[in-house]
Amino acid sequence: MAGPTTADRGERDEAEASESGPPPAPRRLRKPSVRALVVTGVLLLLIVAGGSWLLYGSKWLRVERVTASGTDVLTPAQVREAAAVPVGAPMVSVDTDAIKDRIRRKLPRIDSVDVVRSWPHGIGLKATERKPVLIVEDARNTGKFVEVDHKGVRFATVDKAPKGVPRLELTPDRAGAAASLRRFGEDRLVRETVRVARRLPSAVARDTRTVKVRSYDDISLELTGGRVVVWGSAEKGETKARVLMTLMKAAPKARHFDVSVPTAPASSGS
Repeated sequence: MAGPTTADRGERDEAEASESGPPPAPRRLRKPSVRALVVTGVLLLLIVAGGSWLLYGSKWLRVERVTASGTDVLTPAQVREAAAVPVGAPMVSVDTDAIKDRIRRKLPRIDSVDVVRSWPHGIGLKATERKPVLIVEDARNTGKFVEVDHKGVRFATVDKAPKGVPRLELTPDRAGAAASLRRFGEDRLVRETVRVARRLPSAVARDTRTVKVRSYDDISLELTGGRVVVWGSAEKGETKARVLMTLMKAAPKARHFDVSVPTAPASSGS
């Protein structure tokens, strides 16, 4: 059988040479014309101007209604009044942080508030009120009570003690207790008492009528039925709560419980 001819080999060499040769030069991109750049710039300006007018200049995206929710003691109207949302202003210009500050400043009962834009015309105020965990007699107003929340914040003065909220009594009737009050300050002792109140088992919390504070490490509870719990300091609250429940179950008729040293609890009386 005859092999490839000289002409065939030549054609093959030329094909290989063309395949292995330098790549074709890339096509040169055409630069946009000045006219195209101008048109594009004008379109962008129109879009920006139109968007700005829609947000700030038009009547379509303006505040028309303000709603408030989440209140219990306060009313929605009180929250809206404190918020002072500028009705008629552009939605985008409403300063939500300023609204929050006004509400918290004017209504100390409010713990937190969310301000939400509800496009296209609404502003929503979602408030969370402080809940009292203790009450204190108002020393400046006889017959009135100051509510204290779970952070130890005194946030409201009321004419009537709320039902089911223990009364806090600061009774530094001994020299050591008075020294403790001077050392830690009344606010610190109130916060420590709040720590105790937050750790109480729910069954005990429901029966607690008074929390007495004689010093930093001398806190006691007066419960219904003449029962007394010596708690001590606010330290090791979870452990003390568990030990107290165990004592109460083991001695249901006892009237005196001491968990101030949770590793050596005691109960007595009947």
